[in-house]
Parts: sequence; C-alpha cells; structure tokens
Amino acid sequence: MNWSWLIILVCPLMMIFMMFGMRGSHGHGSKGSHSPSNEELVKQLNELKMQNEKMSKDIQSLTP
Repeated sequence: MNWSWLIILVCPLMMIFMMFGMRGSHGHGSKGSHSPSNEELVKQLNELKMQNEKMSKDIQSLTP
C-alpha cells in the first residue's frame, strides 16, 4: 500500500497546529516584565524631544 499521500496530508496539518501553537505563546513573556511608570515615560519623552531638537539643529546647520 502506498502511504506517500499521507505525508502530503500530514505536512499542512502539522503546519496549522504549529502556527496556532506559536500564536498562543505570543505575549506570555511580557506579562511578568516591568512596565514603566508614568514618570519614567515622561522622562523618556523629554529626552527624545531634546534629542529631536538637537538633531533638527544639526540638520539645519548642515543645509546651505
């Protein structure tokens, strides 16, 4: 009896099960991680604003 058709059917089914398994595991690692407080977020935002201003000034100094 030729069982090669079974391999052809099993491969897509295994792929589907693996994809569902991977999808279910997304986000589980971040539940226990530290989330930044509002103060930390404000501090990071202010730092990014300062960096943005500095880069804008640098770009303006480079353009003729």
